[in-house]
Amino acid sequence: MSKPLSLPFDPIARADELWSRRWGTAPAMAAITSVMRAHQILLAEVDAVVKPYGLTFARYEALVLLTFSRAGELPMSKIGERLMVHPTSVTNTVDRLQRAGLVARRPNPNDGRGTLASITEKGRQVCDAATHDLMAMDFGLGAYDAEGCADIFDLLRPLRVAARDFETRDLEARD
Repeated sequence: MSKPLSLPFDPIARADELWSRRWGTAPAMAAITSVMRAHQILLAEVDAVVKPYGLTFARYEALVLLTFSRAGELPMSKIGERLMVHPTSVTNTVDRLQRAGLVARRPNPNDGRGTLASITEKGRQVCDAATHDLMAMDFGLGAYDAEGCADIFDLLRPLRVAARDFETRDLEARD
């Protein structure tokens, strides 16, 4: 995949100017377009790093989540909840990880209808190697220092609160 040539101008700033002339000022349009473009850039960079491991960023996130659990396993429903994705996406992700030998499944003894996904030793090794490579490239955010990354987190948090990603009492406990 070749990278497109750089434009001699910022197309989002230009769109903002043209938008303002036609429909009036809308700072949210330039902001959302910038966020969406940043998402495209970051996802492409991160996916390029994890691809040699047979992963996408979504599969990598699932492996990381399993390494965070005490027993290295979680119910499929809990994986979807924590990654904030639809159950179908979790099934697809775990299916692919299982085919690669990175995750195993077993019935959940605490829920007769549920399934547990468990990270394998190979999954741990792949997760550790991919994490090393992602950290080496600052998860695609090398243009920012630690303070800038914290600013991005803080800037986007109210959006996540408004979307009810988590209970706001969690914010009060951390602040």
